[in-house]
Amino acid sequence: MSASKEKSADQPERRRYRPATECVFVDGTGVSDQYNASSVPIYQTATFKQASATEMGEYDYSRSGNPTRSNVESHLAKLMGATRAFAIASGMSALDVITRLVKSGEEIIAGNDLYGGTNRLLTFLKTHNNIVVHHIDTTNSETILPYLKAGKTKMVLLETPTNPLIKIADIPTISQHVHRVCPDALVVVDNTMMSPYLQRPLELGADITYHSGTKYLSGHHDLMAGVVGVKDNALAERIFFVINATGSALSPFDSFLLLRGVKTLSVRMETQQRNCQQIAEFLEAKGFKVRYPGLKSHPQYELHHRMALGSGAVLSFETGDVEKSEKVVESTKLWAISVSFGCVNSLISMPCRMSHASIPAHVRKERDLPEDLIRLCIGIEDVRDLIEDLENALRIAECIQ
Repeated sequence: MSASKEKSADQPERRRYRPATECVFVDGTGVSDQYNASSVPIYQTATFKQASATEMGEYDYSRSGNPTRSNVESHLAKLMGATRAFAIASGMSALDVITRLVKSGEEIIAGNDLYGGTNRLLTFLKTHNNIVVHHIDTTNSETILPYLKAGKTKMVLLETPTNPLIKIADIPTISQHVHRVCPDALVVVDNTMMSPYLQRPLELGADITYHSGTKYLSGHHDLMAGVVGVKDNALAERIFFVINATGSALSPFDSFLLLRGVKTLSVRMETQQRNCQQIAEFLEAKGFKVRYPGLKSHPQYELHHRMALGSGAVLSFETGDVEKSEKVVESTKLWAISVSFGCVNSLISMPCRMSHASIPAHVRKERDLPEDLIRLCIGIEDVRDLIEDLENALRIAECIQ
């Protein structure tokens, strides 16, 4: 049994509120509570008692369904514009569940700038499951056409913005190409960078969207979670079958934490992207090559803002020298050296040494991933302190005078 249940035909359409309100307003479409608790209770139980040997209740075993998880799934489905959503153990578990829809001998088309863990899973599928994986430049929508093969192509996997080069993929145009040439292929979008507060890929033509809920949806880096949202009920049943069969659903306590975290998504994201904009402008003014869709110098600035309501809170920039980049990363005080992003705290990293180190050096070179690249993940601190700390680190590394 899973949450995010389809509404009955005679149920009136609920009013839609503005995004910030929707993040906070948990309207009980998941599971009702007999005591009307103002915060969704944690049903910390593995099993549920049944009325008899033949009468099964709404829930029987938490691997298959749990009221706390049902509530967060219902809430996330609303935010994502999904028919159904599923809360899973991690972002990579979410992608693992999705890719199990592809069979041996079939093909996946993916971007050539992907999160290192995504690249690792696709490499495993190619090596061990006889699944063909094509990596292409998704910034040019026409690039996909030669790789689309009716009956063979089963999935197109997009990140936009990409991690860490902040490239933008045209979700509507690519989705149209895929659905026209390969009607049974699925367009899947990793929307972790934007969150459903800023971008809703299902409304742009995608079939599936997923998130590492560890990041913006949670916002505090105190849990691991993944989220999958789908438009089609038949597809949702296929997804749920895999989750139930593999036991990858999110635990009750982590479901509670995820629901608590997502309520503050709007205020966190607004502050983080406002800070990010100022930091991006500061770095660009200092002469660095900055990759951030909030800058008009970004080659796909207009495309991004046709699809998204904001620019997000992750940027990357180049110093031109690997040793100087290492010095910058190690000289900051406020910026924690850490993989991941989406936390209330600001993070700094070198992707080629950290989050993307699993991608072989020659592949990184082929994909134009600069070894000196620094990724900044902006938090909610006072931006003046962040800029002062970063400026000091840049001086120590002799990147600026």
